[in-house]
Amino acid sequence: MFHALTLSAVDRLTDDAVALRFDVPDALADTFAYEPGQYLTLRADVGGEDMRRSYSIASLPGEALCVGVKAVEGGAFSPFAQSLKPGETLQVMPPEGRFVTKDEEKLVLIAAGSGITPIISIASDALVRGAEVTLIYGNRTTGSIMFRDTLDALKDRYLERFTLIHVLSREPQDVALLNGRVSGEKVTTLARAGAVDLDGADGIFLCGPGEMIDDVSAALANVDINSDKVHFERFTQAGETPRAPKSAEAEIAAQSGVAVTVVLDGARRQFQVEAQDDTVLDAAARQGLELPFSCKGGMCCTCRCKVAEGSAEMAVNYSLEPWEMEAGFTLACQARPTSETLVLDFDAA
Repeated sequence: MFHALTLSAVDRLTDDAVALRFDVPDALADTFAYEPGQYLTLRADVGGEDMRRSYSIASLPGEALCVGVKAVEGGAFSPFAQSLKPGETLQVMPPEGRFVTKDEEKLVLIAAGSGITPIISIASDALVRGAEVTLIYGNRTTGSIMFRDTLDALKDRYLERFTLIHVLSREPQDVALLNGRVSGEKVTTLARAGAVDLDGADGIFLCGPGEMIDDVSAALANVDINSDKVHFERFTQAGETPRAPKSAEAEIAAQSGVAVTVVLDGARRQFQVEAQDDTVLDAAARQGLELPFSCKGGMCCTCRCKVAEGSAEMAVNYSLEPWEMEAGFTLACQARPTSETLVLDFDAA
């Protein structure tokens, strides 16, 4: 469910990024309570089109609810967000997401670009509770660093427990290792140099472009870092990720027409998946039924539901854990029926 929230401030972070700060009424304080690392889904009419986008919460403990929005070339929602003013309202969904800490005492955080938004919330919360934090943050130039003043203030306040390492790709630094992009080789080299303690970390959190996450994750595996302590969240626009083609079973089912029933908020609704529909979510939207969704990229888990009857495959999946898939959960934005009928339960735990 979306709620109308008023913008209390719109802060310019860089030439192409802003922080949107929301005034949360006392009556909604519990609804919008969050864990550092979670995200908000924003919804607005942009050029006559109903749009929604997910943005990670970048709030520091005790401060106003805040998200960071960086302009995306060719995007529609991010330029709109750049033009917002204090006093305007947006439709906002309560916090969601599982990119959260478990009170780890020693954290290594790795971010690139706007991937800093959940990371800065995680870092500040961890520092307040007494944890040790190392942050590797990649950008093009010093001027493109989002939340730079906030990071500097955290570094000054927690000198003995916060290590901040900037990596810049288009601005030379004195230390050669800190030039270029954040990569797996760079991270492991920093570890060998003693700048980062990967082995001693209780949790390693990665956020940013998918290629950075894949490269660093592979490098961590190569140096025998336990995968259980590696967590990541990809920042990728819908449509940018490779999608698997439909299987023969999914093609046959769609050509014949699939009767889909969804259970949502205790009510049952029916619609058809047909040949022109790529996913269950597309079919529902075509027939005027609104199902929960946010990113449409298989990353946020907003559309998580359980296959109660029938079967379905997914085009991509970046959010469901193996145990969830074994238990029958799927993502409606990626689900393609492979049976004549399909029942999806959005109310399943």
